[in-house]
Amino acid sequence: MGTITNKTRIIPSQTPCTRTHQFGALILIATTFFITRLISNQSCNTNSSNLGVNQLQLRQNHVFVNNGGSISWPDRGYGSQLSLKIYVYDEGEIDGLKELMYGRDGKITAEACVKGQWGTQVKIHRLLLKSMFRTLKKDEADLFFVPAYAKCVRMMGGLNDKEINQTYVKVLRQMLYFRKSGGRDHIFIFPSGAGAHLFRSWATYLNRSIILTPEGDRTDKRDTSAFNTWKDIIIPGNVDDGMTKIGDTLVKPLPLSRRKYLASFLGRAQGKAGRLQLVELAKQFPDKLESPELKFSGPDKLGRADYFQHLSNAKFCLAPRGESSWTLRFYESYFVECVPVILSDQVELPFQNVIDYTRISIKWPSTRIGHQLLDYLQSISDKEIEGLLARGRQVRCLFVYAPETEPCSAMVGILWELQRKVSQFYQSAETFWLHNGSVVNRNLEQFHNWKFPMPLP
Repeated sequence: MGTITNKTRIIPSQTPCTRTHQFGALILIATTFFITRLISNQSCNTNSSNLGVNQLQLRQNHVFVNNGGSISWPDRGYGSQLSLKIYVYDEGEIDGLKELMYGRDGKITAEACVKGQWGTQVKIHRLLLKSMFRTLKKDEADLFFVPAYAKCVRMMGGLNDKEINQTYVKVLRQMLYFRKSGGRDHIFIFPSGAGAHLFRSWATYLNRSIILTPEGDRTDKRDTSAFNTWKDIIIPGNVDDGMTKIGDTLVKPLPLSRRKYLASFLGRAQGKAGRLQLVELAKQFPDKLESPELKFSGPDKLGRADYFQHLSNAKFCLAPRGESSWTLRFYESYFVECVPVILSDQVELPFQNVIDYTRISIKWPSTRIGHQLLDYLQSISDKEIEGLLARGRQVRCLFVYAPETEPCSAMVGILWELQRKVSQFYQSAETFWLHNGSVVNRNLEQFHNWKFPMPLP
């Protein structure tokens, strides 16, 4: 067993820890912390830039400011960001499309059709042609857009009702992808009060397709409504561009204290009960309700600026139903900053998942049009009216047909609603598939070998 030799331990001399050393250590720790954070931030910025411009835009598109906060499309049923591909049929691609856009003689122009309450059919088409969500490949498309200006064409004498019906059927018989899905992934616009009834055979051919329309339930006038809550989308009416543009609009809103009337109704009676009641009410209370006999043609026609000037001279804009339940006046009121009062019981409104209409408008029973309505409106204080108008200013951008690159527009809203309609899988009664995934028709012919024109249901 070895012996343990005791050795003297040498202890190095220790420098006393001074206050200077303590400060130096703190500075070293702080410097290390900030350098670490800087490197981390640069890494995050690099990752963010790698997302690409489109993805960054998409994150911003669905959020807009509301009363100091923000509201957005709910994730449930919509997804967390816009992600869809839309194929837009070319006017020369299918025989008959040009007739639905420019009439039998091709003399009607898109510029003529973009004006007025039916201009949405042109504006949406143009915006989709420039959209980042447009695809030129049918096989990768989630949805297919069918351009047609049929309402305008009909109003301008380009096609009659029978010709519109025949031309739509002719067009649909040439669409392979329409046949493949039974029309479930095809989008059509019917921008007037008639809705899809403009195409008389809609119930046979478009009963599964997505219809964009400002018109909702019409069962109060027809046996069948062309609007289906589950597949169709309500879109805003086409407000005059002179009022929706940023900057110098046709008419500037007046302060409430300078408005002459409590309420106004600007429109033709057209023999409709609610409108006739308003005309009579205006005669009884001319100091409260303005309802002049408007002329929309001839030498006494009311000009655009004059029309909006009248609207802006009242605190409340009354929006009764006309031939159908929707009215453009509802949307116009937001741009003259006049509180809309809906007098149309069956009305459907756009983007109801994100807009709380109880906070920006009034809906009053059409069966109670009379002095009781005026008494109620008279009881609302200017402070409460200002609150309704302020909230309306924050969401009216959703009624403006601007590109989806804008943080808030009707097009952004429509794209989000379209995304909700996209399915992973489409089928029709005439579509079948085999063990290897190939899609065939009833004659077992593979999809890309289908011949057209094809029979429709």
